[in-house]
Amino acid sequence: MAAPLTSSAPTTAASATRSYAGPMVLMTTLFFLFGAVTNFNDVLMPYLKDVCQLTDLQSSAVQSAFFGAYFLMSLPAGRVLEKLGFKRGIVLGLLVMALGALLFVPAANSRTFGLFLLALGLLGAGVTLLQVAANPYVSVLGPARTAASRVSIVGVANGLGGTISPLIGGLILFGGSAVLKARLAQLPLEERLTQEAALVKPLYLGLAVFLAVLAVLFFLVRLPEIESIPADEEAAAAQAAAETGRRSALDFRHLALGVVAIFTYVGVEVGLGSFLIRYGESQNISQLSGFTQELVRGLSVATSWAAALFGNTPDPIDTSAGFTKAVGAVLVSSYWFGLMVGRIIGIPLLTRFDARKLLVGVCAAGTLFVLLSIFSHGETALWLVVLCGLCNSIIWPVVFPLAITGLGRFTKQGSSYLIMAIVGGAVIPPLMGLVATHGGGLRVAFVLPALCYAYLLYYAVSGYRVR
Repeated sequence: MAAPLTSSAPTTAASATRSYAGPMVLMTTLFFLFGAVTNFNDVLMPYLKDVCQLTDLQSSAVQSAFFGAYFLMSLPAGRVLEKLGFKRGIVLGLLVMALGALLFVPAANSRTFGLFLLALGLLGAGVTLLQVAANPYVSVLGPARTAASRVSIVGVANGLGGTISPLIGGLILFGGSAVLKARLAQLPLEERLTQEAALVKPLYLGLAVFLAVLAVLFFLVRLPEIESIPADEEAAAAQAAAETGRRSALDFRHLALGVVAIFTYVGVEVGLGSFLIRYGESQNISQLSGFTQELVRGLSVATSWAAALFGNTPDPIDTSAGFTKAVGAVLVSSYWFGLMVGRIIGIPLLTRFDARKLLVGVCAAGTLFVLLSIFSHGETALWLVVLCGLCNSIIWPVVFPLAITGLGRFTKQGSSYLIMAIVGGAVIPPLMGLVATHGGGLRVAFVLPALCYAYLLYYAVSGYRVR
């Protein structure tokens, strides 16, 4: 993360009265894209598993390629922004994402998994650069007193994008019309896989065009300047380090444990979403409950217009065959919807109640839900995992401030370590895939998320204490 960078609000009278409605709309669109592109990987992973004929372990490289970019690009992104400035950095990030989206075309044409991973790595690198550049802008696009509300708005937009994209992606990649499915079923395996691989191309071509247009808009729009932290402040930080006897933020025990907490949180959040469809397939559900059938049909009809924009006109998802990947995409969307709703509800709850005690509650609930799911069967096992999305909603906004409490001059450094811990999303899913492929199947693999929640519970009860 760009630890040496911070934001400063405009100070002139003209700046104070200026309307930033246009730039704020663009920023909200960016955060919507962050959620949509990130959570679409939960549908892309089982899709590529089939198209490229992969194991669960191999398919989990989808998340490793994307989230690994957060770890590799966080610090370089800060240097890029120092050289180019924040506005040009946003434009560069959008163009890098557009290049990654375009790479999906040759990857789909050749069904080369390595090309898909390269494309995902570029998308992740672009998102990282945009995250580092865009977050400070949200705080300066208007009066300081309304900064929290702007952060909430872009957070909801992020959650909305993450909820919608798996649903639309499931319709396009796993839905389709009955005629299309019948035609594909009659083809030889290699030809059928080639035809199915082509389904992803309109999605990412459309994304590339949209990103390019957005880059042009950001290049033309007028944005306030964001200043770097003065060198003398960095010198003061070094002096403070010498006086306290601490050389690094990691010398603070609660920060070091907090880095592990963020690592496990992102890992469990991404891991559960990534393997939910495959977990559902392993349950061998031949008959869905009435509630699930109505939910799947209603959402598939409501979003079929979006799939039609990409040249695919799917029929409503068929629920008569029990659990399918298309049904699983709806459950993935429900998982992320729970996280979005939880964050909205959490805004007033975290101001009225002890945030740490709420963190204890959701971490204990997450541990319980995953363990109950492991020992359950059918839809019950799946809906227990979906409920974990609600539990995940307040973990980040509570753990992050707990971890940087009392760091003083080491706060920026500690924040950068916490952001780099997002690499947990690149590590936990492959570990789950490894266990699923070589260690006893998906039911055993879900013990890892339970252990992640257990560690988060430990941090909420004891690990957060400043010593």
